[in-house]
Amino acid sequence: MDVLVFLILVPVCILTYLLYRIVFVTVNGKHNPSNADKRKDPASLMVVVGSGGHTREVLCLVRQLGSHYSPRYYIIADTDKMSEHKVHALEESRKEEQEESQYFVIRIPRSRNVKQSWVTTVLSTLYAAVYTFPVVFRRKPEIILCNGPGTCIPVCLAGLILKWLNFQRTMIVYVESICRVTSLSLSAKILYRFADHMFVQWPTLQQQYPKCQYIGRIA
Repeated sequence: MDVLVFLILVPVCILTYLLYRIVFVTVNGKHNPSNADKRKDPASLMVVVGSGGHTREVLCLVRQLGSHYSPRYYIIADTDKMSEHKVHALEESRKEEQEESQYFVIRIPRSRNVKQSWVTTVLSTLYAAVYTFPVVFRRKPEIILCNGPGTCIPVCLAGLILKWLNFQRTMIVYVESICRVTSLSLSAKILYRFADHMFVQWPTLQQQYPKCQYIGRIA
C-alpha cells in the first residue's frame, strides 16, 4: 500500500511543480539574459538551422550578432548535408571581421520530413525529443534562436522545461520566415504562446497575431 501511495504521489508532485513553474514564469513576465547593456559576460546562443531558405535567413540574423553571443551552438538535422558547410563558412568570415569566439555544430534527428504523414511525425518527433533533451540540458543555452524548421520544436520544448524548472532562464526568440505572408507556420503556431519574442516579416501577420512584432524583411 505504501508503495502504491508513493507511485501516485511522485508524479502528482512533479506535475504540480511543473504547473507552478509555468504559472510563475508567465505571471512574472519576461526576462532578458541577452541585454548587452546590463551584463558583461557573453550570452550562450543556440541556433536551430533549417534548410534552404530557413538556413539563409537564420544565418543572416546570426551574421548581425557580435561576439558577445558566445558560445554559439548550431543545431542541424542529421539529414541536412548543406547547412553545416554554410555555418562553417559564416564562422570563418566572422573570424576575419571580429574577435574570435566559440561555436559548435550539433546534429539531431529531424522531427518531420517533407510530405511525412502526421502519424509517423508524432513518432519521429518523440524520438527527436528524447535525443535532443540531453543536448539542450547539457549546454543550457541562455537564448534559443529559430525561424521555423520542425527541428526547433523539441529544442524549444527542452528550453521551456529548463526555464520552468528554474535550471536556466532560457529565452526563446522565434523569427517567422519571409515566405509566411498570411498565416504562421505550424511551428510558430505551436510556440506562439510560449516564445519570449516572436517576429514576423509581413505587417498582415502582426495584425492577425497581436503577440508578434513586425520587423520588416531581414534577408
